[in-house]
Amino acid sequence: MKFHTGIGYDVHKLVRGRDCIIGGVKFDHTHGLLGHSDADVLLHAVCDALLGALALGDIGDHFPDRDPRYKNIDSRILLKKTYQMILDRGYVLNNLDTIIVCEDPKIKPRRQEIISTLAEILAADKTQISVKATTEEHMGFTGRCEGIKAWAYVSIVEK
Repeated sequence: MKFHTGIGYDVHKLVRGRDCIIGGVKFDHTHGLLGHSDADVLLHAVCDALLGALALGDIGDHFPDRDPRYKNIDSRILLKKTYQMILDRGYVLNNLDTIIVCEDPKIKPRRQEIISTLAEILAADKTQISVKATTEEHMGFTGRCEGIKAWAYVSIVEK
């Protein structure tokens, strides 16, 4: 059985006047993430991890921020399209491990919603998906609540 792994990382600035969407879940927050799409930092990291697992480039190669088709697009759509690329090449998700780095909003109260969203998009069991969150103890740009970053690690296997 062939087995591949990938890593993804993304970061977006927090600004007023935007929705705060993380992992496909809208948080009630004073600031949202700035980006060409809905700027879902977690889903973008997952896309990059999946693409990296099969050396398919990165999210910018497939959904460039210069393309008006992706302006304000729901990142759940981007993840579905990305995962379809994996399926089309004969692979399925084995497991996904993620970390969201931010001071606020608090992720833990909504963690199960994020896991459910990821499981639905990736046609996976919730036990295959881990969503963790941490702070940077008020250090750096995430600690000053200027932005949010996310890491994703994925393993995929042949169908």
